[in-house]
Amino acid sequence: MKIIEVTNVDFSLRHFVLPIMRGLRARGHEVIGVSADGELLDVARAEGFRIETVPMARSLSPRAQWRALRALIKLFRAERPDMVHAHQPISGFLARIAARVAGVPRVAFTSHGDLYRQPGPWWRRALGFAVEWVGGRLTDIYLTVSVEQAADTQRLWLHRRATYAGNGRDATLLRPDSEARGRIRADLGVAPDRVVVIIISRLVRAKGYVELLAAMRDVAADLWVVGGRLPSDHDEDISGHFPASGLGDRLRLLGYREDISSLLAAADIFVLPSHTEGLPMSVIEAMLCGLPVVATDIRGPREQVVQGQTGLLVPPRTVAPLAEALRRLAEDPELRARMGAAGRARALQHYEEGRVVARTLDLLGA
Repeated sequence: MKIIEVTNVDFSLRHFVLPIMRGLRARGHEVIGVSADGELLDVARAEGFRIETVPMARSLSPRAQWRALRALIKLFRAERPDMVHAHQPISGFLARIAARVAGVPRVAFTSHGDLYRQPGPWWRRALGFAVEWVGGRLTDIYLTVSVEQAADTQRLWLHRRATYAGNGRDATLLRPDSEARGRIRADLGVAPDRVVVIIISRLVRAKGYVELLAAMRDVAADLWVVGGRLPSDHDEDISGHFPASGLGDRLRLLGYREDISSLLAAADIFVLPSHTEGLPMSVIEAMLCGLPVVATDIRGPREQVVQGQTGLLVPPRTVAPLAEALRRLAEDPELRARMGAAGRARALQHYEEGRVVARTLDLLGA
């Protein structure tokens, strides 16, 4: 089959869609990747994938979305694929409309998080729900990354056959690594016995940075922040919160990095106090690297983290419970080791990339 994988930006294609493209190619299918242009597309191109760029925009601008829709329709009519597999809320919606207009025989969608659950005013959430509902009517195969999301999608009649597919990461690349731990700590000038809390995410408020910075004031540990702000991020710029945090040299802003496995191996605790999530890849990466996880008790993380066994769950948008959970782990190395080992075992069972990709391809009928 000829299958076109569509997502919004290069970051999404690189980190979420590329493993599926590899799996499809390994099964003998012709695969084309589509997203907005960006330097991270070079990774897929270097592997020999054909990548087409369209003017995707992560905004509600009708003009911008119309340009993207027209480009997708033109591409699909020219390529005549057997299937379009779309990802992300807005790009996925446009791709499904374009696929139907172009007469694509099969239309699939993987939801990595619901548009109607994103932060914003009520009217924007209502519009998001309407988009999700219409999109469901255009979809033959509807996949979700979390079990709870599949159940909610069915319950709300967004798609009655929504099916859990999952998320996964490569366990051969993400693992505990004492050599990397020593090397990274030496490079950053961090003592071997210093407790390090790490977060890996985009630098947006919805990831819980304001609460995390406040909580870390009462935790005897360093904080490593890995990630950046995407050019397409339109929400509040939180960069001013970091110098005002009062953490001083306990705070390290490491930016976007490719050596995620080494950084996780060098840390002691992973934290992700998000307000909303799909099924975060960063939690899976941390679990595979043997770290205990502190996350918010929201859809997605609460099915990854087993409370008291692989990590600790705290209420979203709160500071005191987050500080207490981080403090508890920072002060107890045996608890960290026990939870980290249990987390890796759980990730190997549920979130190993090869199994997740194979399940996804089977559900796609590819």
